[in-house]
Amino acid sequence: RQTMTEEQNGSNQQNNGQQPGWERNVLERLAFAALREQRLSRNWGIFFKLFYGFFLLVSLLFFFILIGVVATAGKQTESLSAKEHTALVELNGIIAPNTPASADLVVSSLRAAFKNKKTKGVIIRTNSPGGSPVQSSYIYNEIKRLRKKYPKIPVYAVITDVCASGCYYAIASSNKIYANESSIVGSIGVLMNGFGFVDAMKKLGIKRRLLTAGKHKGILDPFSPLGPYAKAHAKNMLSQVHRQFIRAVKEGRGSALSSDKKLFSGLFWTGYEAKRLGLVDEMGSAGEVARNVIKAETIVNFTRKQRFLDRFIRQLGASMVLAMEQRWLMNSQSIQLR
Repeated sequence: RQTMTEEQNGSNQQNNGQQPGWERNVLERLAFAALREQRLSRNWGIFFKLFYGFFLLVSLLFFFILIGVVATAGKQTESLSAKEHTALVELNGIIAPNTPASADLVVSSLRAAFKNKKTKGVIIRTNSPGGSPVQSSYIYNEIKRLRKKYPKIPVYAVITDVCASGCYYAIASSNKIYANESSIVGSIGVLMNGFGFVDAMKKLGIKRRLLTAGKHKGILDPFSPLGPYAKAHAKNMLSQVHRQFIRAVKEGRGSALSSDKKLFSGLFWTGYEAKRLGLVDEMGSAGEVARNVIKAETIVNFTRKQRFLDRFIRQLGASMVLAMEQRWLMNSQSIQLR
């Protein structure tokens, strides 16, 4: 009887079209469907979050651009509405390409300041340790050119905290140089610095593999020994740039310079001592020079800034690689007036 009952049950399941374990299959399908719905919902959630974040970022970007445009328009309106004013150009930070103290920005600022018909005098306010001799030379030569083109508009350099090496090179062609008693002035010299890893590589068992085309293509390689020819060649280049630096300072300062032999040794001094050496003419701030020397107390800032998008990206940290590259170049085998 039991056997007949089992056969009848199997026959009934076959007649109903159901296989053994069908309940489990149905549950698995329901579970997988629920998982797919969750994944789809999560993907859409991520998409909308990213879209919202992108929209917010773009909105902030346009907002800051609008602020920059309004601020620039305000400065232009101020400069146009002034009767007679003192034009101010800032020279802050390391003098190098793609920096706030690059020759492109400083030169364009000076041109705008001199070109304005209501400019009575120009002040270059400096706070820089120096930098590229090429960029400094560009600024120096442009000041000379503008003085010749606009002989009735004097240009005065005002040193705040520091004006050393390339910074002093840049402003040496000004009509006069002012400073504070505690300012750091001078450092008329040239340097090329770097590192040598030869001994460290020997200790670590590392061998340098350098392939070049040209006898001296690998000169001053930090992973190779510094030979006498490479050293002499580098010192010769430094001496040439130093002579150019000295010639520019003598031409710009003229008879105001003292005959002290330490003047071009690379040393630096306080503003008080720099006046004795002829590197500085008088003590004074930008406000004092505008009020007492130029006789136009209203100061209008003509300093050109880096493009807003460049500054915005830099603040977000996207320009970190560029900053590291610039720092590496400044600290590697590059000639510097610092």
